[in-house]
Amino acid sequence: MANAQPRLRKQYEETVRGALQERFEYKNSMQIPKLDKVVINVGVGEAVQDKKKIDKVLKEITAISGQKPVVTRARKSIAGFKLRDGMPIGVKVTLRSDRMYEFLDRLITIALPRVRDFQGVNPKSFDGRGNYAMGLKEQIVFPEINYDEVDTIRGMDIIICTTAKSDDEARELLAGFQMPFKK
Repeated sequence: MANAQPRLRKQYEETVRGALQERFEYKNSMQIPKLDKVVINVGVGEAVQDKKKIDKVLKEITAISGQKPVVTRARKSIAGFKLRDGMPIGVKVTLRSDRMYEFLDRLITIALPRVRDFQGVNPKSFDGRGNYAMGLKEQIVFPEINYDEVDTIRGMDIIICTTAKSDDEARELLAGFQMPFKK
């Protein structure tokens, strides 16, 4: 199955691009907003006491994203949190191109509907520059995570970066991918 294009990328090229160009009347095809990257970040505060926690999270995020994450480290020492400069405090991974589309597809079609009491994602979580940030309270909504091997329920931040100039353009772009915004 070499060179099979991700479903969402195909959908973007066939329908979403045209709809965005029509809606916002772009003169140039390069003005049409597109997805740039998806960043998944998990803070592991308990890694201060137990360094093995980071390895567990690394394994889970690798399974979810299909790419090896990097360990984020503390920049400053904070005595109140027993934190030293350079200690591992989280993991993050940046997805681009095909992996980004694959992850977003799984997030929208599989993971979000599995969230307990899910009413939709907040349509106001844009940053003013066309990027969308959301948080998930538990990693077990992803089918790649084996529930029996989970030691702690951890949340994660998911930031979807687009090339859109405004929040309205980004909202339309994500709505084109059937992102389930609250009404």
